[in-house]
Amino acid sequence: MRGYKAALTAAALVAMAAGPALAQGAPQTISAVDIKTVASGFRASKVIGSTVVDGARESIGKIDDLIVANQPDTVYAVLSVGGFLGMDSKLVAVRYDQLRADPQHEEFVLNGATKESLKSLPQFEYASK
Repeated sequence: MRGYKAALTAAALVAMAAGPALAQGAPQTISAVDIKTVASGFRASKVIGSTVVDGARESIGKIDDLIVANQPDTVYAVLSVGGFLGMDSKLVAVRYDQLRADPQHEEFVLNGATKESLKSLPQFEYASK
């Protein structure tokens, strides 16, 4: 117990000494979110791998990844289209807000799209960061 108190005291002293250094820079404003709205959303780990269908419920691709862009509130879905069993497929990007979740069928609907229209989009390539 004595070692525990000494460790806590040492940690408090280090935190106090580092306090002024951490306070430098522009102040940040963090706003609260509606946790009920967040909780009713979709986890990225569940979205990735989901089937994407057209308005007629025909499979037109799968969600390969989600990209959070540098612009505020902009998320893109990277779709894998074409190919067979993942071979010769093409990656394309669409705005996530164009997809409509259909939890009943565990898929996403991309109205107005076809496999051909998606294949005609530019090939998506990840930035080499």
